[in-house]
Amino acid sequence: MSKFESSIKIIPFSREKVYYKISDLTNLESVKDKIPQDKVLNLSFDKDSLSFDISPVGQISLSIVDREPDKCVKFQSDKSPVPFNLWIQLVPLEEDRCKIKLTMDAELNPFIKSMVQKPLQEGLEKLADVLAGVDY
Repeated sequence: MSKFESSIKIIPFSREKVYYKISDLTNLESVKDKIPQDKVLNLSFDKDSLSFDISPVGQISLSIVDREPDKCVKFQSDKSPVPFNLWIQLVPLEEDRCKIKLTMDAELNPFIKSMVQKPLQEGLEKLADVLAGVDY
């Protein structure tokens, strides 16, 4: 497994509010406009899963496999060129601020890893930026 981590972002909302929003994927409706329409196509979701097409990768589907209230939401890929898991971790700072960090474990052979390491890291960082910029 190859591990990728976003930098830690500060969110000016309580950990409980952030967890509530990210643990139910139907809340993506409120952030759809922040997702680059030229890069992410055919976005669909329900409470526990989401799928989208991303060029040139193809279709990716994720499901929530574990929720640790106010701490972490864990996803696994259902459909992806490369199997992976994704964790969104939350840590409180103060009553109305928390930290967020994303971690991804992907099954990459050394050859593939050398080709996709940079785009995966950049994508994870962009996702962390989007999540840090949401109005919770």
